[in-house]
Amino acid sequence: MNFPKFWAKGTHQQFTCWRWSDSSLAEAASLAQEAARRLAERFAAGEKLRHGYGYPDRPFRERVLREIKAPGGEVAAVITRNSYGALVLNTARVMFVDVDLPEQKSPVGGWLSKLFGKPEPPAASITSGTVLAQAEAWNQSHSDWGWRVYRTKAGLRLLATHALFDPEDASTEQVFDALGADRLYRRLCRAQKCFRARLTPKPWRCGFRNPPCRWPWPDAKAEARYKDWEYCYQKACRDYATCELAATPGSQQIDPTVQVILKVHDETTLANSELALA
Repeated sequence: MNFPKFWAKGTHQQFTCWRWSDSSLAEAASLAQEAARRLAERFAAGEKLRHGYGYPDRPFRERVLREIKAPGGEVAAVITRNSYGALVLNTARVMFVDVDLPEQKSPVGGWLSKLFGKPEPPAASITSGTVLAQAEAWNQSHSDWGWRVYRTKAGLRLLATHALFDPEDASTEQVFDALGADRLYRRLCRAQKCFRARLTPKPWRCGFRNPPCRWPWPDAKAEARYKDWEYCYQKACRDYATCELAATPGSQQIDPTVQVILKVHDETTLANSELALA
């Protein structure tokens, strides 16, 4: 997993850059200042600068709030808070597969029945049908695998329960390909060297605003504003679940490390609460 301890912002002319270090804040600050200077030079030379979200060559600026240990004592996962304030579960070897669907008009139980060899569901949209066919084919040719399938606001979340996986291994990419994993999600897994699953709702889906600033906070006043936002955000989340457990197909044998992660995931997402999804 790739979550540096120290972050700093560098400024040169009108350009700013964030850089990181696992050693010290001073090193992060030096790297950030140098990056901002180079960026200004490239712009002055006429280079077209890229911008956007989720670069595959850099870690996320997310604060680690909690470490989760495997039965053997090693760190199996960390919980961070992302740019818009939601808690995110980052797992070293417990594989989550995020699949976005454009719309879900039929009940979740219908397509799950088709997915795992039961009676035919109501007709789905073309895009959804493609995703389901891919998942069905994988399940039929890998009968020793175990899954927990969750419905999310925007699609599906699958958790492999029978074994552990390397997020950078070619076999993981094969699973992602077969199940139609979201492209951005795949990039994030590679960048962070882990699998990711959002644990709490997106603020706007709860009728709430985004946080006023991001960690690391520039001063105590900014931190206090963020803490006030966090308190209100937690209250706004109470009536919503992040995902809903829909099925547990395949092998019912659960790897011990997966079991630890599974408990944290289901309790925090309120996966068994039957609340509205957000």
